[in-house]
Amino acid sequence: MDSYLEALKAYQTFNPAGWVAIYRLMPMWAGIVSCVIGLGLLLFGGGRIFRIIAGPMGALIGLGWTSVLLTKFGVAGDPRLPAAAAAVLAALGFIFPPAIVYLGVGIPIGLLGGQIAGPNDFLVGFAPGLILGGLVAAVLHRHVSAILASILGGWLLVIGAMAALHQFGGLVSAMASQPWGIIIAAGLFAIAGSVYQIAVRPSPEEAERQHAERQRLKIRQAELKATEKRWSAPRGGK
Repeated sequence: MDSYLEALKAYQTFNPAGWVAIYRLMPMWAGIVSCVIGLGLLLFGGGRIFRIIAGPMGALIGLGWTSVLLTKFGVAGDPRLPAAAAAVLAALGFIFPPAIVYLGVGIPIGLLGGQIAGPNDFLVGFAPGLILGGLVAAVLHRHVSAILASILGGWLLVIGAMAALHQFGGLVSAMASQPWGIIIAAGLFAIAGSVYQIAVRPSPEEAERQHAERQRLKIRQAELKATEKRWSAPRGGK
C-alpha cells in the first residue's frame, strides 16, 4: 500500500512519466480489471453510476491535493491528514456526488489561478477559481460528470492495458518511455467517451421518460388484448 501511495504522489505535480509509471505496480489481473472498469466509465460513468465512482474520486482528491493545498497555504499538516480528508470526501461523494464535481473542477482551476497570481497572492487567485469553476461545474453536473468519468475511464483503460500486457515483452516499456503518447491516447478515449455520453446516450431524464412511455404502451396493449378477448368470447343464447 505504501508503494501505491508513493506512486500517487506523482499526481500532485506535473510529472507525466510518474503518472504513467504506476502501471508497473499493478499485477496483470488488476490491469484487466482496470480495463473493464475504464470501459464501463467511458460508456456509462456519467449517469446514475456516477454516485458509485464519486466516492473513489473524492478519496483521490483527498489523497492527491490535501498536501498540495496545505503547502500552498503554508500550513504544516499532520501526515495522516490526507488519509482523513480522503475518507471524508469519499463519504461525501457517495452521499452527494455534485460536491465532488464541484471540488474536482474547482480545485484545479483554483490552483491555476493561484499559480498565476503568484505565491504572495495565492489566495486571491485560488478563491475565485475554486468558487466560480466549482459553481459552473455543479450547474452543468450531468455534462461535467460525464467528462470526469470519461477522463478517469480513459486513463484506467490505458494504464490497465499497459499493466495487463507488461509481461509480454518490451513494447509496453517502450511506450512508457513516451508518456505524452500515453496521455494523448487516454485523452482521445476520454473525448470519445464524453461525446458518446453527452451527445448520443440519453440523459437520465430522457431514459426515464422513454421507460415510462414503454410501460404505458405495454398497459395499452394489454388493455386492447383484454377488450378483444371479451368481444371475441362466445355469447350465451336468449
